[in-house]
Amino acid sequence: ASGVGVNEACLTTFQELKLKKKHKYIIFNLNKDFTEIVVEKTSEAQDYDTFISDLPETECRWAIYDFEFDKEGAGKRNKIVFLSWSPDDAKIKQKMVFASSRDALKRSLNGVAVELQGTDYSEVSYENRKWSISFPFVKPFVLSPFRLLFACIHLLSLSSPGILLLP
Repeated sequence: ASGVGVNEACLTTFQELKLKKKHKYIIFNLNKDFTEIVVEKTSEAQDYDTFISDLPETECRWAIYDFEFDKEGAGKRNKIVFLSWSPDDAKIKQKMVFASSRDALKRSLNGVAVELQGTDYSEVSYENRKWSISFPFVKPFVLSPFRLLFACIHLLSLSSPGILLLP
């Protein structure tokens, strides 16, 4: 914990999004002294790409997004998503303060269904997020060719106990 406080406007604005649907998303930042989390921006824009374009390319932010998606056979669904935005090109000090302050903000926002992290725009693209939000219990991952081969061999060994696996 960094000892950073959460401004009351963060809680009020979140309740407006959650209960009154007054906002589609909220972007949070630290004040200039790095002592308090504040609301930087709210928007009613329905377009997900507009939300993504409001995330700075080289600075960290947190965001709440009221994510709407079509669930096959079940119609439209909404989930409130908490995004920790920490671009690769952000300054190290800023990344550290944002990482250590995240829990203070997240704990104060009751009703978040899914928590996501992003370090570049491709990670937070609509299709990537839709998949993660629709199935939050499944963690997407990327396997290197070596790890993929190892995983295949491991699966084979489960059905053929005579195979010895070495990491």
